Amino acid sequence: MKNLNSVFASILILISAISFSSCQDEVTTTYTYRAMMPVYLQMSDVRARTITIEPAHELENPGKIYLYGNYLLINEPQEGIHILDNTNPASPVNLNFIPIKGNVDLAVNNNMLYADNYVDLLVFDISNIRSIKLVERVKDVFNHLYTTSNTGVILTFKDTVLTSESDHGFMGRGFFLNDSRASFASNFSGAAQSYGQGGSMARFTLMSGHLYAVDDYSLRVFDVKDPAKPRHLRNIELGWGIETIFPFQENLFIGSNSGMHIYDAKTPSNPQKMSVFEHVRACDPVVVNEKFAFVTLRNGRNCFNGVNELQVVDIANLRQPKLVKAYPMLNPHGLALAGDFLYVAEGQHGLKSFNVANVMGIDQNQLEFLKSMKSVDIIPGPKSLIVIGPDGVCQFDYSTPSKLKKLSCINVKNPVNVQ
Repeated sequence: MKNLNSVFASILILISAISFSSCQDEVTTTYTYRAMMPVYLQMSDVRARTITIEPAHELENPGKIYLYGNYLLINEPQEGIHILDNTNPASPVNLNFIPIKGNVDLAVNNNMLYADNYVDLLVFDISNIRSIKLVERVKDVFNHLYTTSNTGVILTFKDTVLTSESDHGFMGRGFFLNDSRASFASNFSGAAQSYGQGGSMARFTLMSGHLYAVDDYSLRVFDVKDPAKPRHLRNIELGWGIETIFPFQENLFIGSNSGMHIYDAKTPSNPQKMSVFEHVRACDPVVVNEKFAFVTLRNGRNCFNGVNELQVVDIANLRQPKLVKAYPMLNPHGLALAGDFLYVAEGQHGLKSFNVANVMGIDQNQLEFLKSMKSVDIIPGPKSLIVIGPDGVCQFDYSTPSKLKKLSCINVKNPVNVQ
């Protein structure tokens, strides 16, 4: 009997153990990503939609910033453009929103707003900001988005939140993580010609009656001497990895992930290549003055395995640019130059400022490091320094360059991580 009881006891213990183990919850770690999922569209359907100006929208995921007179324009990647009255930078007023699917870049020429709408270039008359009108559509000028040449189908990407049980930057074939170049871009001298001012991450810029637009591998040239009637003149092949464009004194400085291209635009309808300053593969915006180009290089998910540094390039001879010195940085994105003062957006790490009068001692002349100001790009405007980052758009009084004074911040509804 004792043996039988022992057997029963053993069986009960075994059953209990099996039951206990079967009732345990499996512990699974999940990861959340923002990704750009592929979407296929018929361009004919896109063109058939009426674009109606909408009341002000809350900022969700701001991209490019652009300053035109008293107006601050903020791109919402793939969705459209917010227009704010920035007469008082301490209290900007959100006025309205232009819904433009597939929009990534913008520029303003004499009250005409240029914006990409997938493969088309749209022109809006913003002379009456309360009654904005679409006045022109130039078709098929960004046709690199077409899947093939004759179907009318375009491939674009929708910003999507995904979850996964694996922590991989690349989530599988068919989609990739949000590219900061698509969600996050002319110098202020153009203002005399009624041009606006963009940041260092710009892919659109204006100079000498022409609009220049870069995509991943080419420079597109438009005649905009009649601001309401852009004429697409030509495409200039540049090679793969093109990222940004910056105009200065009849020259175009084009940043790529392998180097800085310099083009002579004295004949604005037909820019000519002068040189390429090569560097390691990394994301690469650029700003310049009369003597030097300042280039930030960074690594990251979309920037290969490059370095994190600020490079100073001697451009006294535009046909033979030479590296003067490189300074280590944390993860620099856009940058802005105002006289002898350079502002560097350090992504998640903050915002730095330097006196660069002596380019050989920039590291010894750091003015501030605002670690709480996550930043991606910067515009040094006539009234304020405008800084955009994952948490929103902030403006600073920079009349005393060594001590920025915050004027205002517009927080975003849906902050994202900077890549």
